Amino acid sequence: MALDTEALLDELDGWSRALGFSAWGIASLDSLQAPAQHLDNWLAKGRQGSMAYMARNRDLRASPEQLHPGTTSIISLRLDYLPEAAADPQACLDKPEAAYISRYALGRDYHKTLRGKLRRLAKRMESWLAAQGHQGFTARVATDSAPVLEKALAESAGLGWIGKNTLILHEAAGSWFFLGEILTNLPLPASRKQAPNRCGACSACINVCPTGALVAPYQLDARRCISYLTIEHKGAIAEELRPLIGNRIFGCDDCQLVCPWNRYAQPSSEPDFHPRHKLDTAALLALFAWSEAEYLAKTQGSALRRPGYQGWLRNLAVALGNALAAGEPPAPIRQALRTRLGISPLLDDHINWALAQAPKPLPVKAECGEARHV
Repeated sequence: MALDTEALLDELDGWSRALGFSAWGIASLDSLQAPAQHLDNWLAKGRQGSMAYMARNRDLRASPEQLHPGTTSIISLRLDYLPEAAADPQACLDKPEAAYISRYALGRDYHKTLRGKLRRLAKRMESWLAAQGHQGFTARVATDSAPVLEKALAESAGLGWIGKNTLILHEAAGSWFFLGEILTNLPLPASRKQAPNRCGACSACINVCPTGALVAPYQLDARRCISYLTIEHKGAIAEELRPLIGNRIFGCDDCQLVCPWNRYAQPSSEPDFHPRHKLDTAALLALFAWSEAEYLAKTQGSALRRPGYQGWLRNLAVALGNALAAGEPPAPIRQALRTRLGISPLLDDHINWALAQAPKPLPVKAECGEARHV
């Protein structure tokens, strides 16, 4: 019996939306040559930093049929994540004593949620195909933890365009969403409608990047990116970058907060993405006081486990140093910092740097044509 592709795609639309996906499309396998070359150029410049895994399995990223033998089609799906119940992110960034955590990490680890939904969707496809008399269906689900060029696949599938901040953007959904894929041996037609690049002359994301990690349109140097520094990087954070991190202790959303297309982003009602432990309004000192046991308990099933306890304290120490520089009451901050000395040389380095921070002098009125500082 011939596969009724149109009927399957109609069912797929309903199944995916029932699982919470806001959009989907089918990518062309022929669309990965240029993105793979872009990856090679990025790696050649060392912009991956210490993320050695980005250089591994390069061929798998460029050839999904090697990742999942028999792959002829890839379904790309979008899952919105901006938690509707979370506090205003800009209000948190404006408070030096507050801890800013990237909006995607406030709840459950998205890899777990997304993979579960993708597997359920693949299972529904398998059951429907079996009921239609089609055997031999195979599928593998993927998130960004698998070696796939997911942004290129999403662009090919018509889910948006790769913006100047290197994220996928959509004119009706912004960029507050996750991407997931189903690699399958089904011969499905690639999506024909591609989203035009609508970044235009806008450079808001490049201008707002605190550390200058967006070195040019569509080019990110991860070694300067706050998300990389606070999550993936395991060593010392360069001293010249520490003041620029502000109170961001896990990730950074600045390039999304400033993107004009995100005015159209839809908040997610997915319970898994609701903030846990009031992390959207947490204070730096409160999080710095967590013991390792508390950290492990409160970050169970969360992306916040990624940097480890030492990385968590390192990030908080930097933010506390920046809070001192911003004029926050020094006594409680310095007292808290000193309680963590001696855990490791790496942490001591960041704590001692933080302890040395002092309020920046405020400019005063210029007199006789001279600018002076207190």
